[in-house]
Amino acid sequence: MSVIQQHTQASLSDAWRTINIDALDPDSSQNFDTSTLHPPLPEISEPEVRQLNSAVRQLLRGGDAEGALRGCLESPVYNGSDSAKDAHMQTVVEVLQSIKASEMTPMLQRIYGSEGGIELIDVLTKYLYKGMSGSSSGGHRTPKNLTPQVTGFSQFSSRPGGANESTGTAMSVLLSWHEKVVDVAGLGSIERCMTDWRKV
Repeated sequence: MSVIQQHTQASLSDAWRTINIDALDPDSSQNFDTSTLHPPLPEISEPEVRQLNSAVRQLLRGGDAEGALRGCLESPVYNGSDSAKDAHMQTVVEVLQSIKASEMTPMLQRIYGSEGGIELIDVLTKYLYKGMSGSSSGGHRTPKNLTPQVTGFSQFSSRPGGANESTGTAMSVLLSWHEKVVDVAGLGSIERCMTDWRKV
């Protein structure tokens, strides 16, 4: 009797298809908790963001633009409400707009060359991309309860095109900073920003 003839119909069933191969593999994700790959980030509340933003603005008023920028970048809001993230983003843009174009490159070189500077530049890149994505969609949210006026102008802005001008100015500043970041840190900061799971 041959080996093939020794197998009965019961032994040739499809039961092998129900075996979970991943459970037998020691390197499988079923054998360890995948949440440990991303350690939990501390949640930052709106009052904490307001306190940080006021400290940053105080540095800015005192003439320490680099300290204000470092303050924003050393405490990014990764885990917080959308309003907390938006408030911090607004402060970052305010700091970036207050720095002169001639001071951008030397400041970025000092930050990049300092301890932990690569991480700070990566956080700046994240904020630049977030700012550019917000500006491309108009940079503001239109209220739902607007009523048309007889003049034909919206109640939302003080004059036609006023909001678009400030959005264009912010976009110009963000693009200038992006250019300087790439000049100083290279394309690595863009790659790290795109692959990092922490979002601002």
